[in-house]
Amino acid sequence: MPQGHRFPMHKYRLLREALLHSQLISPLQLHPAPKAQETDLLRAHDEHYVMGLKHGTLTEKEVRPIGLPMGPELFQRSLVSCGGFVAATHAALEVGYSALLAGGTHHAHRNSGEGFCVFNDFAVAALKLIEERHLRRIIILDLDVHQGNGNSSILGEREDVFICSVHGERNYPFRKVPSHLDVPLPEGTTDDEYLTTLERTLKILPSGDLLLYQAGVDVLKADKLGTFHMTHAGVRERDRMVFEWTKSLGMPVAQAIGGGYSDPIEESIKAYVGTIGAAREIFSI
Repeated sequence: MPQGHRFPMHKYRLLREALLHSQLISPLQLHPAPKAQETDLLRAHDEHYVMGLKHGTLTEKEVRPIGLPMGPELFQRSLVSCGGFVAATHAALEVGYSALLAGGTHHAHRNSGEGFCVFNDFAVAALKLIEERHLRRIIILDLDVHQGNGNSSILGEREDVFICSVHGERNYPFRKVPSHLDVPLPEGTTDDEYLTTLERTLKILPSGDLLLYQAGVDVLKADKLGTFHMTHAGVRERDRMVFEWTKSLGMPVAQAIGGGYSDPIEESIKAYVGTIGAAREIFSI
């Protein structure tokens, strides 16, 4: 990444190191992420967009909204990140819970990327599972502070996917695409306000064959790109509530870490580790 770029790419390495150092997970629980297959990408994305990224033929205007320096390295990295989430969904169906230590690229649309998102990993995974594993309904719970406009633009009209987004009312993206259930919250939302809303929301969500959980930690007060005033304790309780809800329904969970842009970035890492800790507590992983 260019020096001074606002996307903290090194957070993925820091998260891996922190999880191993804390012994929340063992090295044996980490698996290399496979590359996404083109056939899987093309279920969710337009061929012109996928091939244009692969061959570097998209115009500057087409790639500018992504906000990342596009090139062969980032393309390969995007294939691995997307393929890693697909692998996490298959693992979740087998063992009940699995997570990708990256991902949650919910701003990528069918024919374009934006907001640091190249391919939409939730859409790619959902459409693959519906076609190949014949899942009847997939639930997407997006608790990133930013509304998942790409999830909704690709999957929002499907009856076999249900998308719920709890997000900042006055935050990016400023043109939101309606989900099946949107819960916008005001600037400065605190732990109590958020958790009360989440409790009400979980009570009305349908169940499904699999939950895709966008566990963004950009809800923290310290986050540079967020608008909420949540604490680490509040985020940990959010995750515990989600995992207890899914466990009570017997619904497997595939999780991506979502956004996190705190200053210092170690605040985001601490929250990500807390999410994995909550999963370990509830699912005994």
